[in-house]
Amino acid sequence: MTPEALSPEAVQALFTRENGEYVFARWGRPIVPVVFGVEEETLEIVKGALEAVVVLAGHKMAETDPELGANLMFFFFKDWAELLEVPNLDQLVPDLAELVGKLKAQDANQYRGFRFDDLGAIQAAFVFVRMDAQMAKMPAETLALTQVVQVMLLWSNAAFAETSPLAIAGENVILRPDVAGVIRAAYAPLMPGSDRDPSHALRLYARLQVQGDLVIEDDSDQIQRGE
Repeated sequence: MTPEALSPEAVQALFTRENGEYVFARWGRPIVPVVFGVEEETLEIVKGALEAVVVLAGHKMAETDPELGANLMFFFFKDWAELLEVPNLDQLVPDLAELVGKLKAQDANQYRGFRFDDLGAIQAAFVFVRMDAQMAKMPAETLALTQVVQVMLLWSNAAFAETSPLAIAGENVILRPDVAGVIRAAYAPLMPGSDRDPSHALRLYARLQVQGDLVIEDDSDQIQRGE
C-alpha cells in the first residue's frame, strides 16, 4: 500500500477518537529513551527501531531531557503488578495503581500513556508491554518497531486495532509505506505540534501526495527511499 492509497477520510480516522473528536499530537522535543526489563541485545533492537523511525520523521533524539532526564520510557514485564514495584513510577504516571488494576482486569498486554506540553505536543510517553504468550511469540525486531511506531504520534485508539502498522515484504517485515508517509508528513517543519481541527488531516493528506515512499525494515538499520 502506498501513501496515495489513503483517502482524506482515512487519514482523519487515524487521529479521530471514539467520541468523534479529532486529536493530533507529535513530539515537541528531542526524544530521550530508556528501556527496562530487557537484555542488552533487545535493548539495542528497541533503540535501533526508534532511531530508524526518528530519522524517517526528520525528528531528533538527545542524550538527556532537561526536565525529565528520559522522556520515553519502555517497560517490558510479565505481570502488571510489577509496575507497582518500580520506584517513583507512581509520580510519573497518575493513578498508577488504579490503571494497573484496570489493565489487569482487561487482560491487556500493552498500554501507552502520554504527557503533553503547554502547546499540546507530546512531552513524554510511557510504553508498558506485558510479555504474554502473544507478545512472546513476536520477533523482538517486530515487537520493537510496532511499539515505536505507535508512540511517535498520538494515534487514535482504533488506528491499528484491526490492522498492524507493519506489513510483509518478501521475507522482511516492514513499516507500511502509508503509515511511514503519515509519520513523515506529520513531522514536516510547517506542520503544528498538535491540532484538534479535522482540517489538519487534509493538510497531512496533501503532503502525502508529494512525498516519496519510505520503507523501514524490522532490522531497524535499513531505510529505503522510493523515488
